[in-house]
Order: sequence, then structure tokens, then C-alpha cells
Amino acid sequence: MSLAVTLLGTGSPMPSPDRAGPATLISAGEDDAAEHYLVDAGRGVLMRLAATGLGAPNLTAVLITHLHSDHITDLNDVVTTRWVMTFEETPLTIVGPVGTRKVVDHILASLEPDIEYRIAHHEDLDHRPPVNVIEVTSGVVELPAGQGGNVAITCAQTDHKPVEPSVGFRFDFQGASVVAAGDTVPCDGLDALCDGADAVVHTVIRKDIIANIPMQRLQDTLDYHSSPEEAAQTAAKAGMSTLILTHYVPPMPQGGTEDDWRALAAEHFGGTIELGDDLHRVDIPSHQQNESSR
Repeated sequence: MSLAVTLLGTGSPMPSPDRAGPATLISAGEDDAAEHYLVDAGRGVLMRLAATGLGAPNLTAVLITHLHSDHITDLNDVVTTRWVMTFEETPLTIVGPVGTRKVVDHILASLEPDIEYRIAHHEDLDHRPPVNVIEVTSGVVELPAGQGGNVAITCAQTDHKPVEPSVGFRFDFQGASVVAAGDTVPCDGLDALCDGADAVVHTVIRKDIIANIPMQRLQDTLDYHSSPEEAAQTAAKAGMSTLILTHYVPPMPQGGTEDDWRALAAEHFGGTIELGDDLHRVDIPSHQQNESSR
């Protein structure tokens, strides 16, 4: 395996019985040596992660694209579960835009009673949840020594205003590369991340449907999300081979079938277009693999 993308949660702020909140797993490498990066932590993320055979202790790092509630709803669950399910002090690294440290501090404060209960009850749990927070703006993401190391991670500013700052992340591993865009409209920062990459995971909304719903709060979402057409244009501009759509608003089937969404993107992008239910997985082959198979 080179790089693999698993759509852990393809939902949105609107609770769904079938779709967990926004969360994407980027995995690199094989078996016990694999590195697993969680991008965003929407509702139900650990349930979906469990369905892949993984848990919070397996995460190399958590990367947050922005601080909208639907993208961090279950970050507290990741922090707590990592802490109580590891039997030696194993820090959780959380990477995100400026403001992430303040949010994590508040999460830990909200967990204070639980932390005290567990430390008082379990003799072998003699430390508080160890969390490293790294705030980023653009450039190379440096993880603490001993965490990861085989995947090169870079980030850049995206445009989700008035949510500011927001960032996208790029993962490069053994000749394969994938970008996790988060919520954004087309912008220079995202273009720079996508340049030369193989695939992009892009959140999308059906602007053609939402524009006809007479509700101001929904109309407002048109300003700072991309449509399938816009996401496709970003992928095409970068010369990518694969576009992966997620965060469907309205959710399927109200927002149309998979074929409907794919057709909108295909008007602007000639590569592979992936979308689907939670746990949909996409393998991103390395250029080395492609060359060796010729």
C-alpha cells in the first residue's frame, strides 16, 4: 500500500442516521509500520475508525482544517479515548490553524472532572491526557520526534471566510500525494497545495439546489463552500488524476444520487471521481508502482 484515503465521515452539520460528521483518514505504509493521520474529527469519528479496525491509539496525529463545530465535535472523544486506551504515556499530537490551542485547552478544561475521576480510580493512570498542539499557517508541518516521519506533510491557507484561519494539508509518501482541502472556495493556497499532487479530498455542496431553498441560514453556506463543479476545476487546474468528494450537502439521496454528483464534477474534470458512503476507501498508487508495472 502506498497512500490510502478512507472517508470516515461524509456528513455535514445536519445530523444524519447514515453519515458521520466530517472526518478523513489518510494512511501510509503497511501493517504495524503504517502511519495514520486523522483529518478533522466530526461526530461519530471513533465509531467509524473502529470499523476500519483502528482506534485512537493508532493515530499518528490529528490534523484540524478549521474550528467549525462540525469538524471538531468529537475531538474530545479522541483525546479521552487515546488517554484511557494506552498503557504508557503516549502524547496525542493535534495540528491545526491558529486558535487550535485555545480550543484544546477548553476541551481539557471541560474534561477536568472526568480526568480527576479516572486518576483517582485507576492506579496505573497516573498522568493527565498528554496532548501536543501545533498551530500552523503554511509550509512544512513538523511533528514531534518519534511520531510519524515517513510522510511529508505541508499546509497552506484556504478560504473559508468568515471562518479564518483555515488550512488544507498535503501528504506525500513514496511517490504518491493527496491533499485534504477541508471547507473552502477555490483559492491560491489550495492551488499551491494541489500542484503536482495525485488526488484531492474536497468537501462540496450542491449550490444549484441550496440556491433555491428560501432559508437565509442555508443561503449563507453558498459563500464559503465549493460546489462539485468548483472542486473539479481545482483538480483539473492542478492536473490531478483523482478527485474525492465528501461532506455532501444536501445529503444523498435528497441532494441527488452519486451519479448526479459525479456528473456535475465530470463536466470539468476528466480524471477519476470518487464519492460514496462512510468508509469509502480510495488507494492512491505511487508513481514508483506505476512505473514498475509497465
